[in-house]
Amino acid sequence: MTTHVTVTDEAVASLRDTADPRLRELLSGLIRHLHAFALETRLTQAEWERAIGFLTETGQTCTDTRQEFILLSDVLGLSMLVETINGDREAGATESTVLGPFHMTESPVRELGANIDLVGGGEPCVVSGRIVSGDGTPLPGALLDVWQADGNGFYDVQQPDVQPPGNGRGLFTTEAEGRFWFRTCVPSPYPIPTDGPVGELLRATGRHPYRPAHIHFIASADGHTPVTTHIFVAGSDYLDSDAVFAVKQSLVEDFTPTDDPSLAREFGIANPFRHARFDLVLEQRS
Repeated sequence: MTTHVTVTDEAVASLRDTADPRLRELLSGLIRHLHAFALETRLTQAEWERAIGFLTETGQTCTDTRQEFILLSDVLGLSMLVETINGDREAGATESTVLGPFHMTESPVRELGANIDLVGGGEPCVVSGRIVSGDGTPLPGALLDVWQADGNGFYDVQQPDVQPPGNGRGLFTTEAEGRFWFRTCVPSPYPIPTDGPVGELLRATGRHPYRPAHIHFIASADGHTPVTTHIFVAGSDYLDSDAVFAVKQSLVEDFTPTDDPSLAREFGIANPFRHARFDLVLEQRS
């Protein structure tokens, strides 16, 4: 007869015929930890029903352009924990960080130097650098997937009636020396969506929803491990209290005020502007 003493072992034993050993390991661990949590906190029936309702609402909030479960994972710190567990890289390689919930559509292919800010309204800037291997060798033909919020802190998928599809996004290919550059606007801090169950959770726990100003990147090249990362604007609000715990010091970059006519001509941008320079260093696959 099943009791609160035996149910955990019985539930784990029910997985004995699971063909995939890793699946059996994951589910066994999940069962044991969930059961231990329920026992430790003396979880009530009403609390468990409320939790099921919360998770159901989280799933129902997801759409083709909104991923509420990723957002939930982010605000609980789980996304960052999983990234950190799996993010060990060789010394000097660019550190990874969370994907975030807005990499929901394909970035349009753009030429180097293109402007991904299609709506304007933000402070103009240029982002430039190189994609290189761990030993400094340039990686021509590397891909750089870029996405960011507009100057008001919204992604294109959040404002389909205001922003054209692909605003703030671009897929670039590096040139012969591994160089890339593109024009955009300086990102601003913004709140993650709070009109769903994750917002309800933040309010219930007295937490703010803000992220520091940042631009997302995925860099990839043949023979190298791709990296998913951000650059954060130095001096931005919320660097020390990111709602999704994703800030790493090595990813904080200066967006330097620039008034250089020759550089402005090179990048096809009017003076003055802000300029962020950084390299993405990829780890070679063994």
